[in-house]
Amino acid sequence: MSYVVWDHASKQAAVIDPVLDYDFKSGHTDTRSVDRLTAYLRDSGLQLAWILETHAHADHLSGAHYLRQQLGGRIAIGEHIREVQASFKKIYNLERGFLPDGSQFDHLFRDGESFMIGQTEARALLVPGHTPADMAYLVDGAAFVGDTLFMPDVGTARADFPGGDAHHLYRSIQRLLTLPPDTTLYVCHDYPPASRQPRWQSTVAEQRAHNIHVHEGISEEAFVAMRTARDVTLDMPTLILPSIQINVRAGQLPPPDDNGVAYLRIPLNTLARH
Repeated sequence: MSYVVWDHASKQAAVIDPVLDYDFKSGHTDTRSVDRLTAYLRDSGLQLAWILETHAHADHLSGAHYLRQQLGGRIAIGEHIREVQASFKKIYNLERGFLPDGSQFDHLFRDGESFMIGQTEARALLVPGHTPADMAYLVDGAAFVGDTLFMPDVGTARADFPGGDAHHLYRSIQRLLTLPPDTTLYVCHDYPPASRQPRWQSTVAEQRAHNIHVHEGISEEAFVAMRTARDVTLDMPTLILPSIQINVRAGQLPPPDDNGVAYLRIPLNTLARH
């Protein structure tokens, strides 16, 4: 899910996790999702200041680069994206000119760093575990938590991607759950059971009481054992191979070959198969 956060006084806005659509079968990208964001911002008279990535997603391509081309703004992510870039540069054997230094992004947030959306102060919070670079963004009594937490009846993110760590994930979640109980938590995805419609927000209090993986009383050891056992049963996301090599570039396509066509790389027999 993508979110628009804006300051009423200044009309300055941030977009969180914009999506570039991608058809896996044909290899075509499409901008319809990010175009809806663009239209909303323009129709609302908003000026885009920030494009905030919670992490380098494994299940969709980032629309950050295209959105910046349309409306400006600064693309930002956590500074530990460098670790993710270094890891996946080796996995994909990316071109020599790709530097795992975060320079593809306009800004790299430090843990706890404050920044402004117009006259509204926001804060970037490091919440590693799902990946080393996951960030949550705290704005005016709300937290945008990416894939770290899901809805209480779904639980938590996996921690078996390269650089993931279930111990770190547990501690990150506990950090989020120390926020005030009425803090609204906005998730990046929902995988609802058949009994309900998709949802995208909960509260710290609801997560503490009802999250099936980390409600109050669940120890780190119990969580890690559960997460480890569960993760080995999960298939890799369908779009992990195309998406990561785009997302570590802040949403830019790989440089084109001499025929003018950009290509994605598929490393064979490299990622774990469950």
